[in-house]
Amino acid sequence: MARKRHQVGIISEQDKNEREMFLQFNKIFLVCMYSVTCIFGISGNALVLIILIFYEKVKVLSDIFLVSLAIADLCFLCTLPFWAYMAADEWIFHTLPCKLIRGLYTMNLYGSMLTLTCITIDRYFAVVQATKAHVSQAKRRTWGIAACILVWVISLAFAMPQFIFSTEASNGKKVCHSSYPSEDTHKFTEVIQMVLGFFFPIVVMVVFYSIIVNTLFKAKGFHKHKSLQIIFAIVVAFILTQTPYNILKIIRAVDKHVAMHFNFDYGLVITEAIAYFHGCLNPILYFFIGVKFRKNLAKIL
Repeated sequence: MARKRHQVGIISEQDKNEREMFLQFNKIFLVCMYSVTCIFGISGNALVLIILIFYEKVKVLSDIFLVSLAIADLCFLCTLPFWAYMAADEWIFHTLPCKLIRGLYTMNLYGSMLTLTCITIDRYFAVVQATKAHVSQAKRRTWGIAACILVWVISLAFAMPQFIFSTEASNGKKVCHSSYPSEDTHKFTEVIQMVLGFFFPIVVMVVFYSIIVNTLFKAKGFHKHKSLQIIFAIVVAFILTQTPYNILKIIRAVDKHVAMHFNFDYGLVITEAIAYFHGCLNPILYFFIGVKFRKNLAKIL
């Protein structure tokens, strides 16, 4: 059974030892994970942007969304060196960078989520409602750009609590975290962010992709849609890497007693690192599934 931390007054020697073990685990595990994710993620997503923009010329609507997705990942990956430094030592960058970096991470999460939702809806109309989706590429590109702008406006709105309430604090060492005016504000913010910005889009994607896959299997055509297979793999990877961390965040927001267990801290750190690791997964998926991507990559290398 997981041991619970003391909430008041005297801190036991065992609590101190477990805290030291947890901080040591953070230093080793998080620094390694953040470093690997940052190095491979930035180089991989930069290659994706180069290929999409200069080799594939962003010809179709899904390419516009994939460019937006790569930009979101790059913006997030550029924040990882700051998190790695804080895990190894402490936060030394003061309050303004704290607000910007936490805000950028949140924007990336919802930007990626909503962009994937847009891609799913686009693929639904292209496959299931093909006759209704027969419009010019120029119009589809215009709609795609407008959708991307709307996605980033909504993502910015979802990230505003992090931009506003993130601050530098000291609890033995300096950290960057969110400090809300009240516990109710914290709970309300996290639940709204997770339900509207995370779980609702996941439900939309699961429903639409179920219809798409069912339609293609009936027509025996799923294996022919390489681009759809790539996008499907991206969506599955995103859901698998992000869901555990976001479930724990909701638990932390609504039930502080569960969050007081030391094992919960380890679970939160590990699932957070897995969620961050998603930043370098998309280029790997493009490489293994996308034939055209591999050909264009060979031209660069």
